[in-house]
Amino acid sequence: MSTLKKQVKIVGKGIHSGAPVSMIIKPSRKVGIFFQRMDMSDSIPMRATYDNVGETKMRNTTIGDITGAHVQTVEHLMAALFLAGIDSAIIEIDGPETPILDGSAAEFYNDFIAAGVTGRVCKKIVVRRTVIAHAAELRRDMCWITRLKWWIINTVSGRKSNGYVKLSPNDKDALEITATLIYPEKIIGNQTYSYTFDGTKKSISDFVKNIARARTFGKYSEWEYLKSHGMARGADETNVIALNNRGDGTLNNTIWPDEFVRHKIIDALGDMYTSGGFVVGKLESFKGSHALNNLVLKKLFSDAANYDIIESK
Repeated sequence: MSTLKKQVKIVGKGIHSGAPVSMIIKPSRKVGIFFQRMDMSDSIPMRATYDNVGETKMRNTTIGDITGAHVQTVEHLMAALFLAGIDSAIIEIDGPETPILDGSAAEFYNDFIAAGVTGRVCKKIVVRRTVIAHAAELRRDMCWITRLKWWIINTVSGRKSNGYVKLSPNDKDALEITATLIYPEKIIGNQTYSYTFDGTKKSISDFVKNIARARTFGKYSEWEYLKSHGMARGADETNVIALNNRGDGTLNNTIWPDEFVRHKIIDALGDMYTSGGFVVGKLESFKGSHALNNLVLKKLFSDAANYDIIESK
């Protein structure tokens, strides 16, 4: 078990709700990451695991019951907890969404390291058989109205919904991630980035230096549509890379030309941590999404022959 040496308080606003939110990450003697809604009198701690993901449709990962107690946009926080080596924490939050901060995982991670962590212990989930989740599978489970909206959005944007996320065995004691984005917007185009986490200081340093500050992104012309549907009400140039309407530039500066795909590494790490441990294997994300990340974990755990669990000592 590994937890914080002292509690960490983080305040900000939700990227979708736009509402102010306060969050306290507390040390815990119980293994697992748990969220608790302090603004709801009947809320109980919600475990941040793949089988407790209530929704992934709003371009984020939501823990809990979307019609009741839930917490949205947990992926950046989860990635920071994983990289900091924290597998035990109670997260008290006074709203339905974590603070977006600057749109990356860097501030979360820095706050955890500043508070101190009691060791680095985490159970390993070793992939033994390949599992793959396709975007077409997600569409089959949608009602016809949602499927129509999906088709309209992708037709207008020029993006093809042919993505997949695959987990397969490797011969390393590591999680090897390769993410690929293909966007019609010239500023993004075709981008691929690879990252390997093996728990060493070198791999952690690589994340901090080259990935942690990568921010979420979106097209400026889509903001009004998203806001009218309850999304991106807290998005602005301080927490989102804003693509211009032509798609050939951004309204604010990027840290790296391929910051877009680097951010997908953060999303993947955060979503994989809802496995409850350190996934050991190869993760290939081709035009991936939070929904595909969640589906591939469900497939992995659907058959005990797909994986081995090595408990921490």
